Amino acid sequence: MTAVNEVLKAVSDWLFGSLLIWLLLGAGLWCTVRTRAVQVRHAGAVLSSVLGSRRGAGGGVSSFQAFAIGLACRVGTGNIVGVALALVLGGPGAVFWMWVVALVGMSTAFAEATLGQLFKVSRGDGTFRGGPAYYISRGLRAPVLGAVFAVVFMLANGLAMPMVQANAMTEALQASADLTPWLGAALVALLVAPVLLGGLRSIARVTEWMAPIMAGVYLLLVAVIIVLHPVQAVEALEDIVAGAFGLRAGLAGVAGGVTAAMLNGVRRGLFSNEAGLGGAACAAGSATVAHPVQQGLIQAFGVFLDTIGVCTATALAILIAGAADPGVYTAGVTGAEDPDVAGTLTQTAVTSTLGSWTAWPMTVLILVLAYSTILGAFSYAEVCLDYLTRRPWANTALRVAGVACTLVGGGMALSTVWTLADIMLGVGAVLNLIALVALTGWVRGALADWEEQRAALAAGEGAPGQPRFVAEGNPHLPGALDPDSWPGRWTPTPGRTDPRHHTETQPS
Repeated sequence: MTAVNEVLKAVSDWLFGSLLIWLLLGAGLWCTVRTRAVQVRHAGAVLSSVLGSRRGAGGGVSSFQAFAIGLACRVGTGNIVGVALALVLGGPGAVFWMWVVALVGMSTAFAEATLGQLFKVSRGDGTFRGGPAYYISRGLRAPVLGAVFAVVFMLANGLAMPMVQANAMTEALQASADLTPWLGAALVALLVAPVLLGGLRSIARVTEWMAPIMAGVYLLLVAVIIVLHPVQAVEALEDIVAGAFGLRAGLAGVAGGVTAAMLNGVRRGLFSNEAGLGGAACAAGSATVAHPVQQGLIQAFGVFLDTIGVCTATALAILIAGAADPGVYTAGVTGAEDPDVAGTLTQTAVTSTLGSWTAWPMTVLILVLAYSTILGAFSYAEVCLDYLTRRPWANTALRVAGVACTLVGGGMALSTVWTLADIMLGVGAVLNLIALVALTGWVRGALADWEEQRAALAAGEGAPGQPRFVAEGNPHLPGALDPDSWPGRWTPTPGRTDPRHHTETQPS
């Protein structure tokens, strides 16, 4: 078994330590170029995308609910552990490179969410299913590869992820409340069961309020730290910029140097914001929206909120605490490769600046982060299962198995399961990135349609409202889409050119 674990770890390290980093960066730059930097050109629309996103679902999953599901996974324990590791290994400069990666990742998130919408399918009950399995199958016309993605993602997110996150929750309960692992596991399973057994709609309803509150409380805690330590906060921001370019001695992390800052910042940034990994696209494809680009914009905002908001907050909390008390860094430097130590570093930073009373709130926050990750990841698994089969008993079996996995995972060590989950998620991410690069023509077409309608609305042309997408006859698209998901026939905007004929057309 030891030999098997070593082989699995080597494969996982290669996937996430080398291959996926280059693929994620390459795909992000490709999407940025192909969309003409949509995240910059339409920055205002990205930031305002949340406005009105609760409306128009018609009994399905709203745009905001799909955003919240993705946010529940993005704003997870990685925002606490991953950022702390990046700071310890790469120094303050690593945070700057996380910002750069987030800017690139916003275009990737936009592309995969838009594709998830374009190729979604109706379930006939007012809801939709979409995501990488669907656009790999329908866009690339590779249903077998779509099935491979669906299987590995379903197993990783529906079974393995509940196990490892439940394990993190029981460890936190054991440390704070001295609960035995199996008692903690039973408590976690009781908390998870009512939501998982209710399916995707139930998960959407819970994450809709949980994810924003969770992120808001954490940002509020850090805001208090900044207000109480304004000088150290400004110095922390200066250290982040200086450390990124080696402008000041003594700012390197354990690994040392500008290169270490860049590599650790890029690596942690890519896996923290999850853009391109395929999960958020599963949630995005489930939303009921007027236009695919609408969901692309709000998922791009999710990357912005994750990195520029939550990850930066974690970094500032640690840097401010380190400036006030250099001893805060000692544990992190000593156990630089231990995620548990890194997680403790963030908690120590908060308690050292705000007082010991924050120990319990931070513990509760970590529990909620892990809990929300279970819910969000399981929703991805349900979307993938729907691709494979729509038999009701299969959904029931997966939900029961997910609850059982939280119970088993909470009470036992899971290093092998965690490594297997990493590998499966990595395989799914590779397939997703291949599809993203191959299908950016569809993203460009949807974006062109949205931009044309938006320009017409701004000029007072056509009926007032928001851009509305229809598939049939749409000249911006490379091909046909499912008419059940996007009904209606495309009508040229008054006074604008049909790009197929380059002649002025009138509405039919």
